[in-house]
Amino acid sequence: MDLADLIAEDAILPALRSQSKKQVLQDISEKASELTGLPARTIFETILQRERLGSTGIGNGIAIPHGKLNGLPGIRGVFARLVKPVEFEAMDDQPVDLVFLLVAPETAGADHLKALSKIARMLRNPHTVTDLRAGRDAHALHQVMTQVQPTP
Repeated sequence: MDLADLIAEDAILPALRSQSKKQVLQDISEKASELTGLPARTIFETILQRERLGSTGIGNGIAIPHGKLNGLPGIRGVFARLVKPVEFEAMDDQPVDLVFLLVAPETAGADHLKALSKIARMLRNPHTVTDLRAGRDAHALHQVMTQVQPTP
């Protein structure tokens, strides 16, 4: 599974202006809704329910909210770079400015975990994170994500 299979260029929000964690989750749910045809409210409630189990803020200004949804034909990603970092209750207590939403079908099983792992590995690469923060548009950010060699 390549990152290019998980995220399309039109699934990238290069300058999201959300002011809070809740607003970030709502905004990326709206984008996921556009891409999947599922109701934004359903996506939002699913990822919010996952957040209640524990923040998906993994540290270093990065969050990977995720959830499984009925009626989703395949695994999809939405990436957002925030104009201003927001409090996300991250593991390192640092605000988040890079958010990668992953939604998967209820039946995805191990493929969901493999996709999460691939995203996490990509976002552990300090050069990739620097390039994501420097990229100015969706095309540049997509290039960074799909051409990167993740750290092992």
